[in-house]
Amino acid sequence: MASDAAMTNAHNGFRMYRADTSPPDSIRRTYEPQPGRDSPEILDADAELDLSLDPATGRVEHTLARLDAELVGLSAVKARVREIAALLLIDRARARFGLTAARPTMHMSFTGGPGTGKTTVALRMADLLHALGYIRKPLVHSVTRDDLVGQFIGHTAPRTKEALARAAGGVLFIDEAYYLFRPENERDYGQEVIEILLQEMESERSSLVVIFAGYPDRMETFFSANPGLSSRVAHHIDFPDYTHGELMTIAGLMAEGEQFRLDPDAVTALGEYLELRMARPLFANARSLRNALERCRLRQARRLVDLHRPLRRTELITLTAADVYGSSVFGDTAPVPVGGDGSGRSRDDGDDR
Repeated sequence: MASDAAMTNAHNGFRMYRADTSPPDSIRRTYEPQPGRDSPEILDADAELDLSLDPATGRVEHTLARLDAELVGLSAVKARVREIAALLLIDRARARFGLTAARPTMHMSFTGGPGTGKTTVALRMADLLHALGYIRKPLVHSVTRDDLVGQFIGHTAPRTKEALARAAGGVLFIDEAYYLFRPENERDYGQEVIEILLQEMESERSSLVVIFAGYPDRMETFFSANPGLSSRVAHHIDFPDYTHGELMTIAGLMAEGEQFRLDPDAVTALGEYLELRMARPLFANARSLRNALERCRLRQARRLVDLHRPLRRTELITLTAADVYGSSVFGDTAPVPVGGDGSGRSRDDGDDR
């Protein structure tokens, strides 16, 4: 899973806007009249409009299919994304008949624990909004409090406005947004950020979408203390924690994506690992799972190197129960992993958070 605080570059999943990803001129002329251009011909009241002929429809369906493929579960989240896509498609159709309505507000709040797919959905939401002509760029600029709040008077406004400028025409993703509000510190500059956001979210609503993200209880407090901000956020989407079964499915996909496989005993061991780890503090859903698999790979590598013999391909791609049971999460409750040469091996001292 992508980190919720990732920056906007191709290395970690966020991609910068490229000129060749903008909608073709024919699409913009048909559905998005620009100043100085001819407006599209208004259809007769008794005409019929086939939504499937709008090129944006195909792009939307591709984005939704990609979202389904990237994320396990989250049915309610995916349903809400489809509703937003349908709303904007119908708005485009209404415009062809000369029907007018207020531009729908797309500012959003994503609430949920870490590792629940919020960043991935933000990326796909940017693709979707761009395909429908709502924003100019399929761009997500991700920030946290540290990127916005200055350390002294006069430092906060320039930092916040720089972040807004980087996100202009796309999406500004504010992770752990509740840290902007610190009522216990009267001299905190986070309130200045909120005031600037309030102004920009209203005045630049035609060229900017802001997504606030964080834990549900803290986000509720954050919005309750800033009613003006809450009133500008039209879509509140909750990201539930993954179930044990969903995490097992995700583990298989993660391993396959890195050209690994878990043998049957490793699958059983990983199921036991998750039962224990999910009950411990600081469990971060798919993020913790990815960390656990990375540590399995470390133990596998150490195990294979210690064999001191030629290796087969199947050994290089297979994670075994020994690689899972080496986790310190098991304590003294799991079988002690045994090396391939028959020697005993102590458990990993690391914590698979």
